[in-house]
Amino acid sequence: MARTVTLSNYTVFEADPGQTILQAARSQNIALEYSCRTGRCGVCKAQVTLGDTKAVKPEESLTEEEKSEGFVLTCCRSATTDVRLAVEDLGELGQIQTKTVPCRIDDIYKLAPDVIEVVLRTPPTSKIEYLAGQYVDMIGKNGLRRSYSIANAPRQDGKLTLQIRKVENGEMSHYWFNEAKPNDLLRLEGPLGTFCLRKTKATTLVFLATGTGIAPVKAMLEQLASSPSLNTYTQIDIYWGGRAEEDLYWQPDFEGLNLNYTPVLSRSPEWAGVKGYVQNALLASDTHLEDTVVYACGSETMIHNAHDELTAAGLAENQFYSDAFVSSN
Repeated sequence: MARTVTLSNYTVFEADPGQTILQAARSQNIALEYSCRTGRCGVCKAQVTLGDTKAVKPEESLTEEEKSEGFVLTCCRSATTDVRLAVEDLGELGQIQTKTVPCRIDDIYKLAPDVIEVVLRTPPTSKIEYLAGQYVDMIGKNGLRRSYSIANAPRQDGKLTLQIRKVENGEMSHYWFNEAKPNDLLRLEGPLGTFCLRKTKATTLVFLATGTGIAPVKAMLEQLASSPSLNTYTQIDIYWGGRAEEDLYWQPDFEGLNLNYTPVLSRSPEWAGVKGYVQNALLASDTHLEDTVVYACGSETMIHNAHDELTAAGLAENQFYSDAFVSSN
């Protein structure tokens, strides 16, 4: 029997026992925060204020304290009774339709020794409508799936760019780096995720990225540069982290945006710039976190550490948005 899920802004939807709460919401065009859908990133965390749920897969990113306080991951839980959650839906994001479409490789570029950029084109009648910051699942042989952030804001021609890092012994990586060629026919599902710019009263916008986590940041900056009405910030700071200089394969250059770019390297003794980790570089700056919104994308470790350290230093919990790259082969 279907159960009723009520959100704190009074949005209501039905959830079948065989669905996770997140699946039920998405099937009814209701957008809840989510990213990895595996229980590891913690983006879909919500507090149950009434009712009971059942875990259908491990909630790896929840602490024991959070569990004792009634927090669950909506991608891992089904409703066993009518439920109330202390979260709101994301409004217009729920109207963006996820679909599976064919696509062809338009071009491939080498960005770094272990990173390529792949440009995809879809049929004119099957363009993907998305918000800058979202990602797609590429579908390979035998149904193999891997998730990649879209590295460009929506374009008139509908083309999508992906920045793909080589994964040692990775099944999909083998295709991208050894077999892929222009005009190859593939399939993709998207858009996915809820990582996108939100309305806020903050005057400082900060991006934290590691590795190819710069891809959705690039897309968001393109969106802000092309739509000045969206840029309500007096300052935009970008902290991009890598291990060595060759990891920094892109340079932000957007006329009309007040950008401060800080590259950060963690394993390069001869590097004369900022060393260490991106969240520490932000904490060492004179940024007033109370008037800041942060978008973080990259490794799980960076995301979790940045969240904990920045909120402890004064950043509001609801001013931290993230998209963790969950490792897979």
